Amino acid sequence: MKVAVIYASTTGNTEAMANAINESVKANGAEVVFGTADSANKDDVLSCDVILLGSPAMGDEVLEDTMEEFYTGIEGSLSGKKTGIFGSYDWGDGQWLRDWNDRLNNAGAVSVAEPLMVHLTPEDADIETCKAWASSAVK
Repeated sequence: MKVAVIYASTTGNTEAMANAINESVKANGAEVVFGTADSANKDDVLSCDVILLGSPAMGDEVLEDTMEEFYTGIEGSLSGKKTGIFGSYDWGDGQWLRDWNDRLNNAGAVSVAEPLMVHLTPEDADIETCKAWASSAVK
């Protein structure tokens, strides 16, 4: 199985989540395409069996700019693709993740796990939750 873990991070919180997810996916025996949204190759990501995307909430609960650009570039190719989304936030209630999930559904993507969000810096328990989420997403 080939899994993409692509993320954007501004403070390191979503990056910490992505690192834990990457570790868990590898531990489950998958080949991983891992990187940031601003350097990810769209064709490599779309060739994966599962695509896991992460972004912090920005501004008025929207995706970080580089993830928005990356996601918009693949959105039309996600029909039938297994996907999962994750991210961190400081304020609000997670609306950015619900909106993103709606966009994935509208694109015809198949959700492999409920959207995962962490408030501020992931603590040890949050990191374990990220690992469990990733493990369930690639089963």
